[in-house]
Amino acid sequence: MSSYVENLYHYPIKGLTAQPLQKVALSKGQGFPIDRAFGFARPESGFDPNDPKPLPKTKFVMLAREEGLALLDTHFDEVTETLSISRGRNKASFDLASSSGREAASSFLADLLGFPPDLQPTLYSAEPHKFTDVSVVSPEMMNSVSLINLNSVKHFSQVIGQSVDPARFRGNLLFSGFPPFSELDLVGQRIALGEIEMKVVLRTKRCPATQVNLQSGKRDLDIPKLLQEHLGHSNMGIYAEVLSSGNLKLGDEVRLIK
Repeated sequence: MSSYVENLYHYPIKGLTAQPLQKVALSKGQGFPIDRAFGFARPESGFDPNDPKPLPKTKFVMLAREEGLALLDTHFDEVTETLSISRGRNKASFDLASSSGREAASSFLADLLGFPPDLQPTLYSAEPHKFTDVSVVSPEMMNSVSLINLNSVKHFSQVIGQSVDPARFRGNLLFSGFPPFSELDLVGQRIALGEIEMKVVLRTKRCPATQVNLQSGKRDLDIPKLLQEHLGHSNMGIYAEVLSSGNLKLGDEVRLIK
């Protein structure tokens, strides 16, 4: 059975809206460009943009704790470095290249989520640091790519008798064609995606963020619990390290390198 790249996404700001891509240029040892490049750190997180160190995701505003993030419509323009945030009639844009713009974005987000003044987060960036969930594992994992097998999501939906949106898993790359959950057995092996070569390095253990329905902003499915109950594990997806530089686009073939 042939396998293909079906969707490509990056997430410029940790916890906020996925932005679809038609193609992406990847570099050896690096993840998706402009992916989790910004993060809203909680007060007293200890993050220092002048000496960035990976911190647990609990130090940042995230879906696992703030399901209201799902109701925000956000977009980051990497050319102008402008972040747009809207929820209903509340709309605003911020220049993230300036400290005043980042501070204003932090204040606007805090108001939308109902944070008291003493809990207002601070928006940080510290290129090439990425605010990925697995950044605490190693520098290599910080720059890994998240892959989701759509057949695994489909099979999981059938097993639990409810439709599961693949977007819950916030992957960079969604592909079709591989048998359900066969990707979990690829750790340590190499795969080719178009002209790009990657090495699968880790299974993705799922957290409470996946409980959130991205349309309603409500926790309506306990994904980690359901995975464990029905499949005997709480994994959905894999992380892979980029071994070669090149271009990746929708429709590129995905195959195992034997």
